[in-house]
Amino acid sequence: MGMKKNRWQRRHLVEAFMQLLMRLSLVVVAGSLGLILWTIIVRGLPALTWDMITQSPKGGFYMGKGGGVLNAILGSLYLAGGGTLLALIFSLPIALYLKTYLGDSKWGRYVRLSLDVLWGIPSIVYGAFGFTLMLAIGLRASLLAGIIVLALVELPIMTRAMDEVIRRMPADLEQAALALGSTRFEVALRVITRQMLPGIVTAVLLAFGRGIGDAASVLFTAGYTDRIPTSLMRPTASLPLAVFFQLGTPYPEVQQRGYASALLLTIIVLLVSFGSRWISGYLNKYTIK
Repeated sequence: MGMKKNRWQRRHLVEAFMQLLMRLSLVVVAGSLGLILWTIIVRGLPALTWDMITQSPKGGFYMGKGGGVLNAILGSLYLAGGGTLLALIFSLPIALYLKTYLGDSKWGRYVRLSLDVLWGIPSIVYGAFGFTLMLAIGLRASLLAGIIVLALVELPIMTRAMDEVIRRMPADLEQAALALGSTRFEVALRVITRQMLPGIVTAVLLAFGRGIGDAASVLFTAGYTDRIPTSLMRPTASLPLAVFFQLGTPYPEVQQRGYASALLLTIIVLLVSFGSRWISGYLNKYTIK
């Protein structure tokens, strides 16, 4: 009886310790997010004006004079939107092929491992690769080059997220479709894609959120300019680089604008995150459980 009682006490002590550890982890995560938001709101909100959102930088902007970061806002949206669209064109077929034809085979595991490795590669490495590729083909720093590199950054993220979602699809649906005479391609296109649409949309928006906040990969490829992007072959600004350049100046007023730019970027990312959850919840009503 004594040994059973001691064992019972040890189990409850371990459970209590793990509960405490999980609660502390929750406090650390939530506290870190709250501290980040508080810092950029307190420092950036006073400098966030309508002119800053609706105007491009004017002469002397980086020394505290008039203008805004409209060029960086539009540039970030163009870069992330184009990169996400390009990545989607390749990611969805790869994810469907993994589910439909490779499954859990040796080649399927190898492809997933390769995507995980690509996911873990730092963005600056993608930027260096893109810069080398640009030199090889004679492409200058431009919106197009930034889109291509961001698509490479987002590709493994989007593909693996889609793959994990698609693998959760009830096997009965796929087997029923095959039993009715559908080909594997028809099952992938008409059954898997429709059934897992909420997860696919979430994966796309997750990759978009990563792309719009990435600075290292576009530093060498998209360049930077004070003008609003009007061509794929011209350099473009981005909000992460706008934050970097403004915080790097010795002028306190410009540094405050840097925090305001960071606040704008955070708001966009939060809107994307909340939007993905809302869209996923809305589309879930039309899927088979």
